[in-house]
Amino acid sequence: MNSILLVAESGSDLTPELAREYGVTIVPMHVSFGGETRDDGAFPVAEMFDHYKKTRNLPRTSGCTPHDFEVVFDRLQKEHPGAPILHLAYSASTTCSMQSALIAAEGRENIVSIDTKSVTAGQAAIILGVAKFLREHPQATMDEAAAFAGEAIAKVRMGFFPGDLDYLRAGGRVSNAAYLGAKILGLHPLIEIQDGKLMSTKKYRGSMARVIRHLADEYPDEQRLDREQLYLIYGEGLEERIMREVEEIMTEKGFRHVEWVKTGCVIAAHSGPGAFGIVGFEA
Repeated sequence: MNSILLVAESGSDLTPELAREYGVTIVPMHVSFGGETRDDGAFPVAEMFDHYKKTRNLPRTSGCTPHDFEVVFDRLQKEHPGAPILHLAYSASTTCSMQSALIAAEGRENIVSIDTKSVTAGQAAIILGVAKFLREHPQATMDEAAAFAGEAIAKVRMGFFPGDLDYLRAGGRVSNAAYLGAKILGLHPLIEIQDGKLMSTKKYRGSMARVIRHLADEYPDEQRLDREQLYLIYGEGLEERIMREVEEIMTEKGFRHVEWVKTGCVIAAHSGPGAFGIVGFEA
């Protein structure tokens, strides 16, 4: 087994089971609502949605603090003296987490942070790719692991439909005029990761079920995604019928491994219930 230890934020939406299986230490990001700040992953997403439905007060999200990383780095360095630590960071363009990790790492040896320029399942896909590389190459150095991560970061592609534009409007990420126009015309903005930033690139018209099928049919081919592994993002409330239809489309397209990733509180606070996305690597 490789001695390099992997660290990532909870906003990667890596499940506790996968984190344990691949030895990834998760640092919590934070969500504030109802007068308190709580760790992402420490409570059900539905609780946050219920709060917004009742109060119309949008939960606020925040990145990991330097103290959050200090706690994790202290524990890992105590449990694994001298072991190098590789932090595969949530997009630095969207949160302070990577900067917090750099602050926490000051004065410590063998800690490297790399900006994955991705969020949610995009970040998770990179983390799992690096973890598998380290398993297959137990003698790999930090430089080799960083180089592998860099290649994965350059190839990852993500297209994402928010489930409810109310959340984007409440968070100031879409204007009232754009919101009303989208509602009247039945438009769904496609959000893609471009150099670490979440950008609205296209608009699809129709019901959520229709635009999801449309995206599932065209996005993998447009992005020339590798057929070996695909990750599908779903938000609380996405219909199981739609999920099954998407799986059938991906099977027909020849994807060998398809894995669903559920959005945690950080992403869900901005995308609302019923979100959907596709993540893969360019072939």
